[in-house]
Amino acid sequence: MKLESTTAKNSFRYGWLLSRIWPYIKPYWFRILLGFAVAIPLGLLDGVTAFALKPYMDYVIGGQNLEFSAFKHAFVITSVQMAYILPFAVIVFAGVQGLLRYLNGYLSTWTSQRITNDVKFDLFARLIHMHPQFYDENSSGVIIQRYINDPQTASTGIIDQIKSITTSLFGALGLIAVMLYSSWKLAIIGVVVLCAAFIPVALIRKRIKSASNKNMVIGGNITTNINETYSGNKVMAAYQLQDRQNKYFREQTWNAFNVNMSLYKRAGWMSPIMYLIASFGIATVLGFGTYLINSGQMTAGSFASFVTSLLLLYKPVKTLGNTLTNIQNLFVALGRVFELFDLKPKIIDLPNAKELKGLNNSITFEHVNFEYLPNEPVLKDFSLIVPKNETLAIVGNSGGGKSTLVNLIPRFYDIKSGSIKIDDTDIREYTLNSLRKNISMVFQDNFLYSGTIKENIMMGNFNATDDDLKKAIESAHLEEMIADLPSGLDTMLGERGLTLSGGQRQRVAIARAMLRNAPIVILDEATSALDNESEAIVQKAMDNLMKDRTVFIIAHRLSTIKNADRIAVINEGKLVELGTHEELMTIENGHYKALYEMQFKKQETENLEHAVC
Repeated sequence: MKLESTTAKNSFRYGWLLSRIWPYIKPYWFRILLGFAVAIPLGLLDGVTAFALKPYMDYVIGGQNLEFSAFKHAFVITSVQMAYILPFAVIVFAGVQGLLRYLNGYLSTWTSQRITNDVKFDLFARLIHMHPQFYDENSSGVIIQRYINDPQTASTGIIDQIKSITTSLFGALGLIAVMLYSSWKLAIIGVVVLCAAFIPVALIRKRIKSASNKNMVIGGNITTNINETYSGNKVMAAYQLQDRQNKYFREQTWNAFNVNMSLYKRAGWMSPIMYLIASFGIATVLGFGTYLINSGQMTAGSFASFVTSLLLLYKPVKTLGNTLTNIQNLFVALGRVFELFDLKPKIIDLPNAKELKGLNNSITFEHVNFEYLPNEPVLKDFSLIVPKNETLAIVGNSGGGKSTLVNLIPRFYDIKSGSIKIDDTDIREYTLNSLRKNISMVFQDNFLYSGTIKENIMMGNFNATDDDLKKAIESAHLEEMIADLPSGLDTMLGERGLTLSGGQRQRVAIARAMLRNAPIVILDEATSALDNESEAIVQKAMDNLMKDRTVFIIAHRLSTIKNADRIAVINEGKLVELGTHEELMTIENGHYKALYEMQFKKQETENLEHAVC
């Protein structure tokens, strides 16, 4: 699946989305409920200031005493006392509100971060088990955007936004209660205005979804560009590609700008419309309120309290509108996240899969057909038996299917038809873990992880002893290199091991493969990028790795090929010749002989000249 071809089709199925995110919310439900318990009074306290205006206007400004009865006693609060009590009460309520706001923010941040971590953990666990073709089809930038940024947007925001809605909603309800207390007639007008203000929010859902998806793709492209600039910095410098990379970056950034401005042009009118609706409401309230005061149906204090509530109400309504807009964006990201959760690796264990416990007899390819893209075959009716402990060299034209063939053995890809068998059992009947534990691989460009040299070698077998490690280092001819490093085995490697030379990286990879001690070894052009001196050392290490093992070796060096037990020649996805070097050279107009004359004979002449010198 191409991740940039996202639809987020379930973005507006709110019940479905909440049911999917619920397992991540459930472990923290108590803290979340506590946060909501704080958010409710936090919202209701917004009405305290507005409510305080009524007694202030009626008693303090009006110079009246407040008389009331409680517990069978009559009480009187003078206007002077009221003038001190009300401001002090407002300060106390503000202090309480500030404390509640802090608690609400802390609980919200804690729960949001924990939920985000849990979602990221599960998504990353799925990502690392995706099949190689998934990585072939998707750029690094889009993967980072979908697996890191979308979960951050979705799960971090969901608690915050729902709490914001809760606070704003109860703030609005508290203010509406004050309005009803002041005048139910004016309150009806205010509620109608409130409902009308939400109409624009419902009209921009699809536009938000479209813009969010476009921004996801653009953001992924920008991240890919940065990754390629970093990884390909030498190629960029050598071929003066700085202008190209800069042009691409600027184009993508402008694309993001255009998408956001396009959304604003379509959604930016929402705020002015809300202002206009609110102004109609306020104008109506002022006119009708004046009538109620003049007719004696309402006091000036009640009217002041009502107008203040109405003006304060606009803030939670506006916040609620913005929050609902944000939550639409959040649900789009959430929809994309659960699209990832629903992705299934194409290569998985069959039910009741068996454990592979070594190689006893042979590896067999029976009428194997394979294609990366539909109707574009790479391997065609390929059949071959490789006995135990045989070294098979694989040669052929570029793009003929050599690397594809060896990548099928550990099931990096699954074949279209036919079968690959180990000891007469189809490899698809073995568990992936046990199959790959029985295979050691050394690639042309071996990836070393950030960490120490020891950690990279131990990746071959984390349970290896110190003696096993020492033997692997000796077999890979790494002793001298490690001795020259300041921290020896504990020397930290840079990203991708770029602090080592090509030959050194290959020997670390060979030591890693040695430590695995697997019966099957695959060498995919492991020396093609090395100079003669480095290749000689690496070749010795490879010879140690190949002893008493079944070896598949894709090579371009004549010495490696001539020492193989047999040579398989692949041309355009077909096995066209099979035999030893001497046997294949006797075939007139043969593929191998032509390849030898064109590619290997020059190497042999150069090797003889070097030996004479």
